[in-house]
Amino acid sequence: MEKLTIKSWALDDRPREKLVAKGKMALSDAELIAILIGSGSSNESAVSLAKRILSSVQGNINALAKLSVEKLTSFHGIGPAKAIAIITALELGKRRQLETAEVLLKITSSKAVSELMQPLIGDLQHEEFWVLYLNNSNKVLSKQALSKGGLTATLVDMRLLYKRALELSCVGIIICHNHPSGKLEPSAADKELTQKIKDAGITLDIKLLDHLIITEKAYFSFADEGIL
Repeated sequence: MEKLTIKSWALDDRPREKLVAKGKMALSDAELIAILIGSGSSNESAVSLAKRILSSVQGNINALAKLSVEKLTSFHGIGPAKAIAIITALELGKRRQLETAEVLLKITSSKAVSELMQPLIGDLQHEEFWVLYLNNSNKVLSKQALSKGGLTATLVDMRLLYKRALELSCVGIIICHNHPSGKLEPSAADKELTQKIKDAGITLDIKLLDHLIITEKAYFSFADEGIL
């Protein structure tokens, strides 16, 4: 059987040439992935292979970014090098999104916090707890991960949290953690921990401004809901 190569296609159907001629926005997700992997198999073009991979995650790029090398290489035509190329490109995209969010250094709303933190923890498969340290203009002085894994009051070191706050001479903090399950409802442990951190901050004159629960597509703000 003759190998189906992109070079045998009409010029407008070749992803690389199409990008040069019409610009990157003219390419579909599958065509962009086809450029990454370069070639398909003996009976499938790179674009067709890319479409098949995307179809396995219902066309969701965020879901694609979660696939491991092992999972990607289960597709005929994808070896370790091509799998790594896909993972690397998607990770760079994620980091670019994060850098763009970090330009918004001044926090003016819970949405601004979510835009900063969602690219960082929204799609993780485990829980992480982070703290944003703010000055009196609500500008982020620093952000720090304090724990990974299940979230309980015992897993967050209160001394470490406020030690860093004092070092930065911050006046306010915002705490965030993700729910890999996608559920936004705060648990009893979430509420207990929030109150514990709030109470500790009062004695140091450092205000807890908000606690966000972040998922891949949404967030829950304790301050917005009036339960802080």
